[in-house]
Amino acid sequence: MSREWNALGLSHRFLRQHVKAGGFAVDATAGNGGDTLFLSRLVGENGRVLAMDIQPRAIENTAALLRQNGAENVRLVLDGHQNMAAYAAEESADTVVFNFGWLPAGDHSIFTRKETSIPAVEAGLRLLRPGGAMSLCIYYGRDNGYDERDALLQYVRSLDDRAYSVMVIDFANRKNDPPIFVWIVKEG
Repeated sequence: MSREWNALGLSHRFLRQHVKAGGFAVDATAGNGGDTLFLSRLVGENGRVLAMDIQPRAIENTAALLRQNGAENVRLVLDGHQNMAAYAAEESADTVVFNFGWLPAGDHSIFTRKETSIPAVEAGLRLLRPGGAMSLCIYYGRDNGYDERDALLQYVRSLDDRAYSVMVIDFANRKNDPPIFVWIVKEG
């Protein structure tokens, strides 16, 4: 499988279309910092990124990666993604990015859950400016099971089609619970 057609490649292809220099991006699940750094580069020195995670290790890993790459336009916040509205104004974000599941190379007993993920997506939709885009990568199965996946898919399918365009993309021929992508564009 080429990198262009894996989870990271698809997400970054979508984000390149929606994040411009000088913009504002939210990485709602900072993890090890890969998306945070990518967003930092897209918005450039005149843009800004808010990156959040509930795990101190994720914030530490992200901070280290940003330092190594000289990225200075990122605000790191140790808090749950459902609280993102406390750190950014409504309709201020060009994009909000989620990777649901667990921290890669981390403790798999700690993972996102529908009880906080649905409110986080709702908060992210309020933060999106008209024309803004949200990227959700849903990792499921293994330790965290299928509850969150099912709840997220049900939720995004219920969004008003006059307010949002929702695309659900899955790898139909890949085995072992491949990630599912959801891309949402806020109309306006």
